Amino acid sequence: MPISNPQRYTVTAALIYANGPIHIGHLAGCYIPADIYVRYLRSNRKEVAFISGTDEHGVPITIRAKKEGLTPQGVVDKYYAQIDQSFKALGITFDIYSRTSKPIHHETSQAFFLDLYNKGVFTEETTEQYYDETAQQFLADRYIVGTCPVCANPNAYGDQCERCGSTLSPMELKDPRSMLSGAKPVLKATKNWYLPLDTMQSQIEEYINSHPEWKTNVAGQCQSWLKDGLKPRAMTRDLDWGISVPLPHTDGKVLYVWFEAPIGYISATKDWLVQQNGSDEGWEKWWRPAEDGGGETKLVHFIGKDNIVFHCIIFPATLMAEGNYILADNVPANEFMNLEGDKISTSRNWAVWLHEYLEELPDKQDVLRYVLTASAPETKDSEFTWKDFQTRNNSELVGIFGNFINRATVLTQKFCDGKVPAAGNLEDADRALLSELAAFPARIGESIEAYRFREALSYIMDLARLGNKYLADTQPWHVIKTDPERVNTILNLALQVCGTLSIVAEPVLPFTAAKIREQLGIAGKDWLDAGKADLLTAGSLVPEGKLLFEKIEDHVVERQIQKLHDAKRQNELEGKVVSPVKAEIQYDDFAKMDIRVATILEAEAVPKSKKLLKLLVDIGLEKRTVLSGISEHFKPEAIIGKKVLYLANLAPRKMMGMESHGMILMAEQKDGSLSFVQPETDVWNGGTVN
Repeated sequence: MPISNPQRYTVTAALIYANGPIHIGHLAGCYIPADIYVRYLRSNRKEVAFISGTDEHGVPITIRAKKEGLTPQGVVDKYYAQIDQSFKALGITFDIYSRTSKPIHHETSQAFFLDLYNKGVFTEETTEQYYDETAQQFLADRYIVGTCPVCANPNAYGDQCERCGSTLSPMELKDPRSMLSGAKPVLKATKNWYLPLDTMQSQIEEYINSHPEWKTNVAGQCQSWLKDGLKPRAMTRDLDWGISVPLPHTDGKVLYVWFEAPIGYISATKDWLVQQNGSDEGWEKWWRPAEDGGGETKLVHFIGKDNIVFHCIIFPATLMAEGNYILADNVPANEFMNLEGDKISTSRNWAVWLHEYLEELPDKQDVLRYVLTASAPETKDSEFTWKDFQTRNNSELVGIFGNFINRATVLTQKFCDGKVPAAGNLEDADRALLSELAAFPARIGESIEAYRFREALSYIMDLARLGNKYLADTQPWHVIKTDPERVNTILNLALQVCGTLSIVAEPVLPFTAAKIREQLGIAGKDWLDAGKADLLTAGSLVPEGKLLFEKIEDHVVERQIQKLHDAKRQNELEGKVVSPVKAEIQYDDFAKMDIRVATILEAEAVPKSKKLLKLLVDIGLEKRTVLSGISEHFKPEAIIGKKVLYLANLAPRKMMGMESHGMILMAEQKDGSLSFVQPETDVWNGGTVN
C-alpha cells in the first residue's frame, strides 16, 4: 500500500544512456515531471534526495563508439558532459547527477551481485545464445536486430521494439541479424547467472497488487508480464564493455546492464554524500526500511514507458532478493511524445535536441517546460508541434500569465508609487477572490502529489485567469478617478495573487517565478505561505519589471520546422545505399552504344504530362526531337544551351503521340534529383564518347 505520511523522499529519474544528446521526448516522459514533483516537495519543506545520472554501459554505448570512431569511454565522457550541462541550463534540480562508470558504482554493483551469489539466489545455466561468427563475438540483445513479432517492425532490437514499445528477447525476433557484421547469427553455448523471476512471481505479484493507485499504463504492462508467467533472466552478459562479473574465471563477462543500472540510483546516493561530506555515511536512510522509529522513506521512480518492466519487476525483484531495501511506492511512467506527426527517432534525427534548443532559444527555458508539461503524455502518447509551442506561448504565457503579472505591477507603479498599497474595506468581490486564492495551493498540490502535472498546470493558469478577471471586473483604471482608496485594496489583492502565483508556478516555471518573487520581495516564501492574504507586506517596493514572456513570431517556428526536415533528409541521404553493379557485359556490348555530345536548342513541357519535356537537340549531323522525363527536375527555359551526352542509336519510341529519337544521359544524385552528365570542355556537337 502507498505510504501515507513519509518522513523523507527518494526520487529518481531514469538513468539515460550516455550515447547521444537528450531530446524533448526524454524531458516530457520523465525529467520535467520529476523536477516539478521535487520542487513541490522542497517548497513544502520536505526532506528529498533527487537522484539521477547517465547509464554508461551496455551495447548502445559501444554502437555509438563505433559510429563516431571513439572509445566507449570517450563516448560516455562526451555525452555525460553535454547532458549534465543541458539539464542544469533547463533548471532540473538534481541533488546528484552521477555516472555508472564511476568506481563507486562498480563497487556497489559488484558487492550487490556477490551478496546475491553468496545467498544462492542466482541459478547457473548454460544456454545457447546468438553468436556472430564473422565478428567472433557473442551478441548482446542490442547487437541483434530482426522483425518484431508484435508489430512486424523489421528493425526491432533483441530486447525491445522501439516502434511498438514491446519488451522482447532475441529468440522472439524473426530473421535475426548481427549489427556488427550484418550476418545471420548462430547459436552457441555459454554460461551465465540468472535471477529466478519464476520462483519469485507470487512475491512480485503481491507487491504490484498492493499498489492499485498506480497509473493504468504501468499496472497494465506489469499485469501482462505476470499473466504470461515470469521467466528467469540472465544477470550477466558476454561483452567486453561493462562491469566485470566479480567471480573467478569469468573473463569476457559483465553484469547485465538492467541488473547494475538501477543500482546506480543507490551508488549515486552514496556519490552525493561523498561529494557533500567526504564519506557515504547515512546513505541507508534513503534506501533502507525504517529502524528504531526513524520514519519511512518514500521511493518514487520517474521513467518513460519503455522502462516500466525493469523498474516494476526486475529491479524490485533484485531488491527483494537482497532483503533489506525499500521498494518503489510509485512508478509514474509517462507514454511517448511524438513530434510533428511522426515518432521521435534518434536514428533518423527526427528530434528536438535540448542542447540545440538552449543555444537557439536561450531565454525560453520556461516556455519549453510549460509546453512539455501542458502536452505531457501522461495517459497516452501525445504530440509536440512548433505551431502549438508558438500558440501556447503567445496565447497562454504572454496573453494570460504574463499579462496578469504585468497589469498588476504596472498599475501599482502608476497608481501606488511602486509600493504595495494597504488593503482597506473588503467588498464581496474581494472576499470571493481571497476565498478562491486560499484554495488554489491545496488544489494544485493535490494534483502534483497524484502525478497529474497537466491538471496542476491547468489550475495554475486558472489562478492567473482569476487574477485577470478580478482586474477586469473591478477596473481600477476607472475607479482611480473617484475612489483611490478602493484602488489600493484592488491592487493589494491583485499583488497577493501575483505572489501566490510565483510560488505555485515555480515547479513548472522556475526562472519566471524567481523573477516575480524578486520583484515582489518575497524570495524566501514557499508553498506554506501561498494563498495567504498578507503574503506581501503593505509598503514594500514593487520595482518596475520587464515583460516575463514575449511573443514568438512565425519565422522562428518556421525555421525550426525546416531544420527538422533538413536534418531528417540529410540523415536519409547519409544512410542511402549505393545500387549494386549490374550483370557483367562484354566490350562489344558497350561498343554498340553510340554516345555523342549534343546541345539542347529548344525545350518545352509536353501537354498532359507531369514528367516529359520535349527537347530539340543538335547532334552535329542533324537536329533531333527527344522526349525526356526530367520536367520534375528542370524548368524548360533553364536548360536551353546545355551541352549533354546523348545516346544516338537508341531505337525511336512513341510517347504521348510523338516520336522520341534517342536518349539524354542523366546521373541520379544521392537525394534522388537528376543532373546532366556534361563534358568538362566545350566539345563540338557530334563528338563521340568512347
